[in-house]
Amino acid sequence: MFHFSTMFINKIFSLVVMTQEKFVYSFKEGNKDMKEILGGKGANLAEMTSIGLPVPPGFTITTTACDFYYKNGKKLNEDIKIQISEKLDELESDMGKRLGDKNDPLLVSVRSGAASSMPGMMDTILNLGLNDDTVEGIAKKQEIQDLPLILTEDLCRCLEML
Repeated sequence: MFHFSTMFINKIFSLVVMTQEKFVYSFKEGNKDMKEILGGKGANLAEMTSIGLPVPPGFTITTTACDFYYKNGKKLNEDIKIQISEKLDELESDMGKRLGDKNDPLLVSVRSGAASSMPGMMDTILNLGLNDDTVEGIAKKQEIQDLPLILTEDLCRCLEML
């Protein structure tokens, strides 16, 4: 039988907690001084949120997560996947919509970023969450006759970006 002192257990616990890296920040959690980790866009969105400007809810995946992804054969580890999933759940809760919901889907924009500005160099995907089912659901909810055509065009543009 092993007996460990409280001090030893606390030291081990603090080491475990300290090694759990944060890879995803909601806009509510960051600030303008975090450009190296959140990129310019992410840090600015976080700062605007913190000073009370009207910013839609969202989250930023850190540059550390991006580095990890590329250094590990374009694969994310479970910690990063879990943190992204948790922030997506939080976003869905904040918006009162779910990604992929056929009747009232959450649509999101995904924007690349870096610590310094690089206009036109980074990728953007708009209306992520559009698919054949969600287009029909949005059209029914909005009751706009030409909306299915408009949304289908958006879906095609989204697919072209991928």
